[in-house]
Amino acid sequence: MTASSTSQSSTDTREAIMEATFRALSEHGYSNLRVRDIGEEFEKSRTLIHYHFDGKHDLISAFLEYLVAQYESDPEVPADADPWAVLDERLDQCLFGPDVGDFDHWERMRVYHELFSHARHDERHRETFNEHYETIRGNISRVLEAGIERGVFADVDVDDMTQLITDVIHAARARKISLGHDDAPAQSRRAIDEFVLPALERDGA
Repeated sequence: MTASSTSQSSTDTREAIMEATFRALSEHGYSNLRVRDIGEEFEKSRTLIHYHFDGKHDLISAFLEYLVAQYESDPEVPADADPWAVLDERLDQCLFGPDVGDFDHWERMRVYHELFSHARHDERHRETFNEHYETIRGNISRVLEAGIERGVFADVDVDDMTQLITDVIHAARARKISLGHDDAPAQSRRAIDEFVLPALERDGA
């Protein structure tokens, strides 16, 4: 076996462990989760889990980083792209998707928010969530900045508008997941369209 095939095999194994961890978390929750539960969801030998990860805490931290990475898109705004279209796509991705693997966006978000609720007790988890939060803000602020620079958007305060949009996104996710308000993402998207995005329209445009 070549070095490249060995590396690919290791990557595939780690991804399979991550998906097994997701299934186990979905069934058992974070507080009651055991490495044994993950092993029962893993098709290969459980010893591979212990080979790749140093216990439950290390495994869950790696899983959180894996989950977050699935939602981090390319932050750059192509020179020939319409900033309105890019912003529209990024808002929809944050509020409605993407679907990744065998489980939909909201199944993954439920696990994400359960881990989020424990982050105040775990410095590594808190750091990962903070980095992801800044990534979301960065993806939105970059398209706002690009639109302003290209004369497409009005010259608004990018930091304040980005913070407002990000807070609306997180509130909508929390309402749907924690309170069962299934219409929260769509309602929040309509509110952004009606009350926030008009501030980006240039006079006379």
